[in-house]
Amino acid sequence: MAVVLASAVALAGCVPAPATAPLAAPVDPVTAARDEAPPRPTLPPPPELVSPVRLGLPPALAQGGVALGTAPTGTTRLTLDGVPVPLAPDGRFLVAADRDASGVLTVTAALPNARTLTATLPVTPRAWRLERLDRVAKVPVPDADFTRRRPAELRQIASARTVDGNSEGWRQRFRWPVTGRISGPFGAQRIYRGEPGSYHGGVDVARGEGTLVVAPADGVVTLAADPPFTLEGRLLILDHGAGLTSAFLHLSRIDVRVGEHVRQGEPIGLVGRTGRASGPHLHWAMTWRGARIDPQPVAGAMPAA
Repeated sequence: MAVVLASAVALAGCVPAPATAPLAAPVDPVTAARDEAPPRPTLPPPPELVSPVRLGLPPALAQGGVALGTAPTGTTRLTLDGVPVPLAPDGRFLVAADRDASGVLTVTAALPNARTLTATLPVTPRAWRLERLDRVAKVPVPDADFTRRRPAELRQIASARTVDGNSEGWRQRFRWPVTGRISGPFGAQRIYRGEPGSYHGGVDVARGEGTLVVAPADGVVTLAADPPFTLEGRLLILDHGAGLTSAFLHLSRIDVRVGEHVRQGEPIGLVGRTGRASGPHLHWAMTWRGARIDPQPVAGAMPAA
Protein backbone atom coordinates (compact mmCIF):
# COMPACT_ATOMS: atom_id res chain seq x y z
CA MET A 1 0.00 0.00 0.00
CA ALA A 2 2.87 2.34 0.84
CA VAL A 3 4.32 1.77 -2.61
CA VAL A 4 1.03 2.65 -4.28
CA LEU A 5 0.69 5.89 -2.33
CA ALA A 6 4.25 6.86 -3.15
CA SER A 7 3.65 6.22 -6.85
CA ALA A 8 0.51 8.33 -6.76
CA VAL A 9 2.36 11.18 -5.08
CA ALA A 10 5.17 10.94 -7.63
CA LEU A 11 2.73 11.00 -10.53
CA ALA A 12 0.97 13.95 -9.00
CA GLY A 13 4.24 15.82 -8.81
CA CYS A 14 4.90 15.24 -12.49
CA VAL A 15 1.67 16.96 -13.65
CA PRO A 16 2.56 20.50 -14.90
CA ALA A 17 0.67 23.47 -13.48
CA PRO A 18 -1.97 24.92 -15.79
CA ALA A 19 -0.72 27.87 -17.97
CA THR A 20 -1.79 31.33 -16.89
CA ALA A 21 -3.43 33.53 -19.67
CA PRO A 22 -1.49 36.76 -20.41
CA LEU A 23 -3.05 39.98 -19.18
CA ALA A 24 -4.72 42.11 -21.92
CA ALA A 25 -3.13 45.50 -22.65
CA PRO A 26 -5.17 48.47 -21.44
CA VAL A 27 -7.51 49.99 -24.17
CA ASP A 28 -7.07 53.67 -25.12
CA PRO A 29 -10.65 54.94 -25.73
CA VAL A 30 -9.44 57.78 -28.01
CA THR A 31 -7.44 55.41 -30.22
CA ALA A 32 -10.30 52.91 -30.35
CA ALA A 33 -12.78 55.56 -31.41
CA ARG A 34 -10.43 56.77 -34.14
CA ASP A 35 -9.85 53.25 -35.46
CA GLU A 36 -13.59 52.53 -35.59
CA ALA A 37 -14.60 55.84 -37.27
CA PRO A 38 -15.31 55.69 -41.05
CA PRO A 39 -12.77 57.41 -43.32
CA ARG A 40 -13.49 61.08 -44.00
CA PRO A 41 -14.55 61.92 -47.58
CA THR A 42 -12.00 63.68 -49.74
CA LEU A 43 -12.97 67.33 -50.10
CA PRO A 44 -12.69 68.99 -53.53
CA PRO A 45 -9.98 71.60 -53.87
CA PRO A 46 -11.11 75.19 -53.27
CA PRO A 47 -11.93 77.34 -56.33
CA GLU A 48 -8.96 79.05 -57.95
CA LEU A 49 -9.59 82.78 -58.24
CA VAL A 50 -8.35 84.11 -61.57
CA SER A 51 -8.53 87.30 -63.60
CA PRO A 52 -11.28 87.55 -66.26
CA VAL A 53 -8.44 87.82 -68.78
CA ARG A 54 -7.59 84.16 -67.97
CA LEU A 55 -10.97 83.28 -69.50
CA GLY A 56 -10.46 85.52 -72.52
CA LEU A 57 -12.79 88.21 -71.11
CA PRO A 58 -12.16 91.95 -70.71
CA PRO A 59 -11.24 93.25 -67.23
CA ALA A 60 -14.76 94.74 -66.87
CA LEU A 61 -18.08 94.82 -68.75
CA ALA A 62 -20.29 97.88 -69.19
CA GLN A 63 -24.03 97.80 -68.53
CA GLY A 64 -25.76 96.53 -71.67
CA GLY A 65 -22.48 95.11 -72.95
CA VAL A 66 -21.53 91.74 -74.39
CA ALA A 67 -18.19 89.90 -74.42
CA LEU A 68 -16.72 86.77 -75.98
CA GLY A 69 -14.50 84.49 -73.91
CA THR A 70 -12.51 81.26 -74.20
CA ALA A 71 -12.74 78.60 -71.50
CA PRO A 72 -9.58 76.71 -70.47
CA THR A 73 -8.91 73.41 -72.22
CA GLY A 74 -10.83 70.59 -70.57
CA THR A 75 -13.63 72.77 -69.20
CA THR A 76 -16.70 70.59 -68.66
CA ARG A 77 -19.17 73.26 -67.50
CA LEU A 78 -19.32 77.03 -67.49
CA THR A 79 -21.67 79.18 -65.40
CA LEU A 80 -22.48 82.86 -65.00
CA ASP A 81 -23.73 83.63 -61.49
CA GLY A 82 -24.49 79.93 -61.12
CA VAL A 83 -26.52 79.64 -64.36
CA PRO A 84 -25.07 77.37 -67.11
CA VAL A 85 -23.66 79.17 -70.16
CA PRO A 86 -23.55 77.48 -73.60
CA LEU A 87 -20.00 76.32 -74.33
CA ALA A 88 -18.88 75.69 -77.93
CA PRO A 89 -16.68 72.65 -78.70
CA ASP A 90 -13.66 74.94 -79.13
CA GLY A 91 -14.26 76.51 -75.72
CA ARG A 92 -15.68 79.80 -77.00
CA PHE A 93 -18.59 81.34 -75.10
CA LEU A 94 -20.54 84.58 -74.74
CA VAL A 95 -21.69 86.55 -71.70
CA ALA A 96 -23.57 89.84 -71.37
CA ALA A 97 -24.66 92.37 -68.75
CA ASP A 98 -28.23 93.66 -68.65
CA ARG A 99 -28.89 97.39 -68.92
CA ASP A 100 -29.62 97.48 -65.18
CA ALA A 101 -26.89 95.04 -64.05
CA SER A 102 -24.66 96.15 -61.19
CA GLY A 103 -21.87 94.86 -58.95
CA VAL A 104 -19.93 91.93 -60.41
CA LEU A 105 -20.69 88.91 -62.58
CA THR A 106 -19.14 85.61 -61.46
CA VAL A 107 -17.90 83.30 -64.21
CA THR A 108 -16.94 79.77 -63.12
CA ALA A 109 -15.26 77.08 -65.22
CA ALA A 110 -15.44 73.47 -63.98
CA LEU A 111 -12.35 71.39 -64.84
CA PRO A 112 -11.47 67.69 -64.41
CA ASN A 113 -10.51 66.38 -60.96
CA ALA A 114 -13.05 68.71 -59.33
CA ARG A 115 -10.96 71.82 -60.07
CA THR A 116 -12.76 75.11 -60.67
CA LEU A 117 -11.60 78.51 -61.92
CA THR A 118 -13.64 81.52 -60.80
CA ALA A 119 -13.37 85.03 -62.23
CA THR A 120 -15.29 88.10 -61.09
CA LEU A 121 -16.22 90.49 -63.90
CA PRO A 122 -17.05 94.00 -62.62
CA VAL A 123 -20.03 95.74 -64.26
CA THR A 124 -19.32 99.41 -64.98
CA PRO A 125 -22.32 101.78 -64.84
CA ARG A 126 -23.33 104.00 -67.74
CA ALA A 127 -24.94 107.45 -67.75
CA TRP A 128 -28.29 106.86 -69.47
CA ARG A 129 -30.16 109.69 -71.15
CA LEU A 130 -33.04 110.75 -68.91
CA GLU A 131 -35.85 113.06 -70.03
CA ARG A 132 -38.12 114.54 -67.38
CA LEU A 133 -41.69 115.35 -68.43
CA ASP A 134 -43.32 116.95 -65.42
CA ARG A 135 -46.55 117.90 -67.22
CA VAL A 136 -47.22 114.63 -69.05
CA ALA A 137 -48.95 111.54 -67.65
CA LYS A 138 -46.99 108.28 -67.79
CA VAL A 139 -48.99 106.06 -70.16
CA PRO A 140 -52.53 106.32 -71.50
CA VAL A 141 -54.96 103.57 -70.55
CA PRO A 142 -54.73 100.79 -73.20
CA ASP A 143 -57.77 100.21 -75.34
CA ALA A 144 -59.80 96.99 -75.40
CA ASP A 145 -58.18 95.68 -78.59
CA PHE A 146 -54.68 96.09 -77.16
CA THR A 147 -55.68 94.38 -73.90
CA ARG A 148 -57.15 91.45 -75.82
CA ARG A 149 -54.25 90.90 -78.23
CA ARG A 150 -51.19 91.74 -76.15
CA PRO A 151 -50.84 88.59 -73.96
CA ALA A 152 -50.62 86.30 -77.00
CA GLU A 153 -48.08 88.61 -78.68
CA LEU A 154 -45.85 88.61 -75.60
CA ARG A 155 -45.97 84.81 -75.44
CA GLN A 156 -44.85 84.58 -79.07
CA ILE A 157 -41.97 86.99 -78.47
CA ALA A 158 -40.81 85.14 -75.35
CA SER A 159 -41.01 81.79 -77.14
CA ALA A 160 -39.07 83.06 -80.18
CA ARG A 161 -36.23 84.23 -77.94
CA THR A 162 -35.75 80.75 -76.48
CA VAL A 163 -35.40 78.92 -79.82
CA ASP A 164 -31.90 77.58 -80.48
CA GLY A 165 -31.36 77.59 -84.22
CA ASN A 166 -27.79 76.30 -83.90
CA SER A 167 -26.43 79.43 -85.58
CA GLU A 168 -22.81 80.58 -85.37
CA GLY A 169 -23.62 84.24 -85.98
CA TRP A 170 -22.71 85.18 -82.40
CA ARG A 171 -19.03 84.67 -83.31
CA GLN A 172 -19.08 87.30 -86.06
CA ARG A 173 -18.34 91.00 -86.00
CA PHE A 174 -21.84 92.48 -86.30
CA ARG A 175 -22.74 95.14 -88.86
CA TRP A 176 -25.54 97.70 -88.86
CA PRO A 177 -28.75 96.32 -90.43
CA VAL A 178 -29.42 99.80 -91.84
CA THR A 179 -27.36 102.97 -91.83
CA GLY A 180 -28.59 106.42 -90.92
CA ARG A 181 -29.12 108.87 -88.08
CA ILE A 182 -29.53 107.34 -84.63
CA SER A 183 -32.75 108.95 -83.47
CA GLY A 184 -33.18 106.92 -80.27
CA PRO A 185 -30.27 105.51 -78.23
CA PHE A 186 -30.45 102.36 -76.17
CA GLY A 187 -31.26 102.80 -72.48
CA ALA A 188 -32.89 106.23 -72.75
CA GLN A 189 -35.74 106.74 -70.30
CA ARG A 190 -38.50 109.25 -69.64
CA ILE A 191 -39.66 110.33 -66.18
CA TYR A 192 -43.36 111.24 -66.17
CA ARG A 193 -44.27 113.50 -63.23
CA GLY A 194 -41.59 111.78 -61.17
CA GLU A 195 -42.60 108.26 -62.23
CA PRO A 196 -40.08 106.38 -64.44
CA GLY A 197 -41.35 104.93 -67.70
CA SER A 198 -39.89 101.92 -69.47
CA TYR A 199 -36.42 102.51 -70.86
CA HIS A 200 -35.70 102.28 -74.59
CA GLY A 201 -34.72 98.66 -75.22
CA GLY A 202 -33.03 99.12 -78.59
CA VAL A 203 -31.49 101.59 -81.04
CA ASP A 204 -33.65 103.60 -83.44
CA VAL A 205 -32.21 104.40 -86.87
CA ALA A 206 -34.21 106.99 -88.85
CA ARG A 207 -34.54 106.11 -92.55
CA GLY A 208 -37.21 106.50 -95.17
CA GLU A 209 -39.94 103.92 -95.54
CA GLY A 210 -38.90 101.10 -97.87
CA THR A 211 -35.16 101.30 -97.07
CA LEU A 212 -33.57 97.85 -97.22
CA VAL A 213 -32.79 96.09 -93.92
CA VAL A 214 -30.11 93.37 -93.89
CA ALA A 215 -29.07 90.72 -91.37
CA PRO A 216 -26.39 92.10 -89.01
CA ALA A 217 -24.96 88.58 -88.61
CA ASP A 218 -25.84 85.00 -89.52
CA GLY A 219 -29.05 83.81 -87.89
CA VAL A 220 -32.20 81.74 -87.99
CA VAL A 221 -35.63 83.34 -88.22
CA THR A 222 -37.66 82.49 -85.11
CA LEU A 223 -40.52 85.00 -85.50
CA ALA A 224 -41.99 86.87 -88.46
CA ALA A 225 -45.05 88.77 -87.22
CA ASP A 226 -47.32 89.48 -90.14
CA PRO A 227 -50.03 90.72 -89.59
CA PRO A 228 -48.36 93.37 -87.41
CA PHE A 229 -48.27 93.28 -83.60
CA THR A 230 -49.92 96.09 -81.65
CA LEU A 231 -46.70 97.81 -80.51
CA GLU A 232 -43.88 96.33 -82.62
CA GLY A 233 -45.74 96.28 -85.91
CA ARG A 234 -44.19 93.82 -88.35
CA LEU A 235 -41.63 92.20 -86.09
CA LEU A 236 -38.77 89.93 -87.12
CA ILE A 237 -36.55 88.02 -84.65
CA LEU A 238 -33.28 86.27 -85.53
CA ASP A 239 -31.46 83.76 -83.34
CA HIS A 240 -27.68 84.19 -83.66
CA GLY A 241 -26.89 81.23 -81.40
CA ALA A 242 -25.46 81.02 -77.85
CA GLY A 243 -28.61 82.74 -76.56
CA LEU A 244 -28.09 85.95 -78.58
CA THR A 245 -31.05 87.37 -80.55
CA SER A 246 -31.87 90.41 -82.69
CA ALA A 247 -35.32 91.93 -83.11
CA PHE A 248 -36.31 94.35 -85.90
CA LEU A 249 -39.47 96.39 -85.29
CA HIS A 250 -41.91 98.51 -87.34
CA LEU A 251 -40.97 96.89 -90.68
CA SER A 252 -43.13 97.69 -93.70
CA ARG A 253 -42.32 94.29 -95.18
CA ILE A 254 -40.73 91.01 -94.02
CA ASP A 255 -38.81 89.08 -96.68
CA VAL A 256 -37.90 85.88 -94.77
CA ARG A 257 -39.85 83.05 -93.11
CA VAL A 258 -39.68 81.27 -89.78
CA GLY A 259 -36.99 78.56 -89.83
CA GLU A 260 -35.03 80.17 -92.64
CA HIS A 261 -31.25 80.52 -92.24
CA VAL A 262 -29.94 83.92 -93.31
CA ARG A 263 -26.38 85.08 -93.87
CA GLN A 264 -24.84 88.32 -92.73
CA GLY A 265 -25.73 91.11 -95.17
CA GLU A 266 -28.69 89.29 -96.75
CA PRO A 267 -31.95 91.30 -97.11
CA ILE A 268 -34.55 90.51 -94.45
CA GLY A 269 -37.12 93.31 -94.85
CA LEU A 270 -37.86 97.00 -95.35
CA VAL A 271 -37.98 99.97 -92.97
CA GLY A 272 -41.51 101.04 -92.05
CA ARG A 273 -43.73 102.62 -89.43
CA THR A 274 -46.08 99.78 -88.51
CA GLY A 275 -47.24 99.38 -84.91
CA ARG A 276 -46.75 102.33 -82.59
CA ALA A 277 -44.24 104.49 -84.43
CA SER A 278 -44.25 108.25 -84.89
CA GLY A 279 -42.38 107.98 -88.18
CA PRO A 280 -40.47 105.54 -90.39
CA HIS A 281 -37.43 104.06 -88.67
CA LEU A 282 -35.85 100.75 -87.69
CA HIS A 283 -35.83 99.78 -84.03
CA TRP A 284 -33.08 97.19 -83.51
CA ALA A 285 -33.10 95.39 -80.16
CA MET A 286 -30.77 92.66 -78.89
CA THR A 287 -31.07 90.25 -75.97
CA TRP A 288 -28.88 87.58 -74.46
CA ARG A 289 -30.79 84.99 -72.42
CA GLY A 290 -33.18 87.64 -71.11
CA ALA A 291 -30.61 90.41 -70.64
CA ARG A 292 -31.19 93.49 -72.78
CA ILE A 293 -28.00 94.67 -74.45
CA ASP A 294 -27.00 97.71 -76.49
CA PRO A 295 -26.60 96.98 -80.24
CA GLN A 296 -24.51 100.12 -80.85
CA PRO A 297 -21.18 98.91 -79.33
CA VAL A 298 -21.84 95.46 -80.79
CA ALA A 299 -21.98 96.88 -84.33
CA GLY A 300 -19.39 99.63 -83.83
CA ALA A 301 -19.35 103.11 -85.30
CA MET A 302 -22.18 103.96 -87.68
CA PRO A 303 -20.86 104.11 -91.27
CA ALA A 304 -21.99 106.82 -93.62
CA ALA A 305 -25.47 106.18 -95.06
